Amino acid sequence: MQIQIRDERPGDEAAIHSLTQRAFAGMPFSDGSEPGIILRLRKAGDLELSLVAVDEDAIIGHVAFSPLRIVGVAGSWFGLGPISVEPARQKQGVGRQLVSAGLERLRRQGAQGCALIGDPTVYAGMGFVSDGALTYGSVPLEYVQRVVFAGKAPQGELHFAPAFAGEGG
Repeated sequence: MQIQIRDERPGDEAAIHSLTQRAFAGMPFSDGSEPGIILRLRKAGDLELSLVAVDEDAIIGHVAFSPLRIVGVAGSWFGLGPISVEPARQKQGVGRQLVSAGLERLRRQGAQGCALIGDPTVYAGMGFVSDGALTYGSVPLEYVQRVVFAGKAPQGELHFAPAFAGEGG
């Protein structure tokens, strides 16, 4: 599978929105808010890094990275998500390639690290760990994960961009 990972471009918005709807449709952990989160991140200027996976001119994957604050922790941190892959192309490494490209870009830009809320069996293979030091509301600690690029592992409560709470933009 030869896919290209590139930055989101003007005109990609509708394809990303539709892809995100399809990717999360029927998922038991989804409330259907993911396409709206991306729209609000973009509108608020919080879509720091937006990458797409393209195969034969079709967008088959997307990942969003936005600013993240960890209470009591200095430095530049980012949240990963939402991440979407065309349902027929899931479990083929597209998501892993998107995440890897995004993390490398953030690392080169001087970020301290990246955090997410997700299934540890999925993200552990991408370098994410949960040591119980990060929290996010009442989410079980094993789902609150991070990867550190520079400095020591953080401890504190995560605060994602306002778009995740239905605010912003």
